[in-house]
Amino acid sequence: MDAIVELNHWMMTKGRRSGDPVLVVSHFCSALIEAGVPLWRVNIGQRFANPLLIAWGIVWTPDTTEPYEVTHARMLTDGYIGSAFEYIMQNQRPLHKSLRGLDPDRDHSSYIEFAEAGGTDYYATLLSYGDGSQHGCTFATRAADGFAPEHLKMIEASKPGLSSALEPMTMRKSTQSLLRTYLGNGPSQAVWNGTIQRGERTTLEAVVMISDLRGFTALSDVASEEELFDILNGYFDLVVQCVTERGGDVLKFMGDGVLSIFAIPSRDDRKSQCRQAALAAQDVLAGLAELNTSRADAGKPPLEIGIGINAGQVSYGNIGSPGRLDFTVLGGAVNVASRIEALTKSIGDRVLATAVVAEAAPDLFAARGRHEVRGLSDPVEVFGLLETAP
Repeated sequence: MDAIVELNHWMMTKGRRSGDPVLVVSHFCSALIEAGVPLWRVNIGQRFANPLLIAWGIVWTPDTTEPYEVTHARMLTDGYIGSAFEYIMQNQRPLHKSLRGLDPDRDHSSYIEFAEAGGTDYYATLLSYGDGSQHGCTFATRAADGFAPEHLKMIEASKPGLSSALEPMTMRKSTQSLLRTYLGNGPSQAVWNGTIQRGERTTLEAVVMISDLRGFTALSDVASEEELFDILNGYFDLVVQCVTERGGDVLKFMGDGVLSIFAIPSRDDRKSQCRQAALAAQDVLAGLAELNTSRADAGKPPLEIGIGINAGQVSYGNIGSPGRLDFTVLGGAVNVASRIEALTKSIGDRVLATAVVAEAAPDLFAARGRHEVRGLSDPVEVFGLLETAP
């Protein structure tokens, strides 16, 4: 067992300090193989504290070591139900199962797949962390005789080192994932780095896009809470996907509105980022058409939105009291984007932009004249987005 003692020491020192879960799992598996454990496939799963992702993990094989993520929805599928991971979590004990002589009608599909790929034996066990949380790991072999008792003893004896190395990485990933979920990529990184304290702000050039769901207040008076949440989730999912796929960052949900930005790192990036924001708005309209088709099939009324796009200087940071902070974005560019979004109700275009945005993508916009905007002394020239066919 001297090899396992050495492995645990490496995990608790170099492995823990590396911050690299792929390196840790690769070294862990290689060391066990050198110690005589006939590994073929290893899956180290870690649970998340996140409303969107429930777990992440690393799958090791002799050829690759790949990370993965698991959504809450996947936990409701046959991929998890009846699996070894579900068994050890529910029963709080390891599982040792031969992959020979399986019954397709009774055994989980993962066992069948491993057996068809040449697997002969399978072992699943728990990892316990200092905060009381439990995680799972599975081991498969192609050895003719499967795992011997001494192999399982070595796996169990090496778990303290593996837990010591992976626990801080899991905590960091969980926290960072939680910040990204609520703040977006750029702001979450700033908060994680500790560069944004109360009252501190970061100023940057950005394209601001504000999207608002039309008629939601009236709908709230007649629709059930369940239906309202379904509407908002479908709408938010659409906007977030379209913005992020075009390189933007969703910063805030404001009731039934969405505030997004496309950061402009340099002057040379202004034109491309304005265009990306416009294309994101087109994507939203196309996605909304598909969403409304599904709603029509279900006998539900269509959803309508208004979008305002502007570019300029913004500041984001934490505001609030010492004990309760809120992350927000402020600046004239945000105010103008909000004001022209409101103009979509009267002008008729679902997406309006200022001249600075339209000039960067003239093929995507048509002039709609100058209009009075609340809070501004001079009329603002606005441009309507040319909508593409769904």
